Amino acid sequence: MDIYHIWCNLKDGVRDTEFCDRVNDYLGHLKENAHIESFRITRRKLGLGPSFLFEFHIMLETRDLSQLEDAFQLVGKRSGEVEGLHHSVNSLVSDIFFSLYRDFPDPWRERGGQKF
Repeated sequence: MDIYHIWCNLKDGVRDTEFCDRVNDYLGHLKENAHIESFRITRRKLGLGPSFLFEFHIMLETRDLSQLEDAFQLVGKRSGEVEGLHHSVNSLVSDIFFSLYRDFPDPWRERGGQKF
């Protein structure tokens, strides 16, 4: 699995539950249409964590980079239903950054003649 991580804060005045509802609508749509496998929304608890990691953390899981690229291309068209869903989330956030991780070791990796 490839895991696309998103960290963000909310713009002033945005309700946390509204944000979560919109993320669920948007990413739920991508999941229902097989553009992603799953997603999670998490929130910093008790203020614990380094200051460079923002309050909300969203994780999108895809089978592989091909599925992720398909999702990016769909969203990148900036049209149709998915554009409205994407904009409804994007318009609520500030201080956003992304990263991409994978499960490790890769299932095809060999070490000492043995597969993991």
